Amino acid sequence: MEFLQWDSRDVARWIESLGFPQYKACFTDNFISGRKLIYVNCNNLPKLGITDFKDMQVICARVRELLGITETLWSRSIADPRQDPVALFLEKKSRTGEHAEALTFQRFLYDFYQ
Repeated sequence: MEFLQWDSRDVARWIESLGFPQYKACFTDNFISGRKLIYVNCNNLPKLGITDFKDMQVICARVRELLGITETLWSRSIADPRQDPVALFLEKKSRTGEHAEALTFQRFLYDFYQ
């Protein structure tokens, strides 16, 4: 999970490597670090300045691929708790502070299944 150490410039370089150099500033200007990539989805991309739907689809798919999370099941009830442990772990790691820094995936899984 090397991307957790990325700053917004690293994320911008990654976006450029996907073929979207025109969106680099969208990520740097909004301080999207590797830890914040968990929140990048088609609902939030227009707020960053990305409005081309096909580009949004590609970027979101590549973010999910990078993070190792599955696409949201649209048939799932919103009342059901999220069950993708990787996504839940990344949400915890997106925060700052001593606890988030020290949290490992193994420890998270131990706590998650207890």
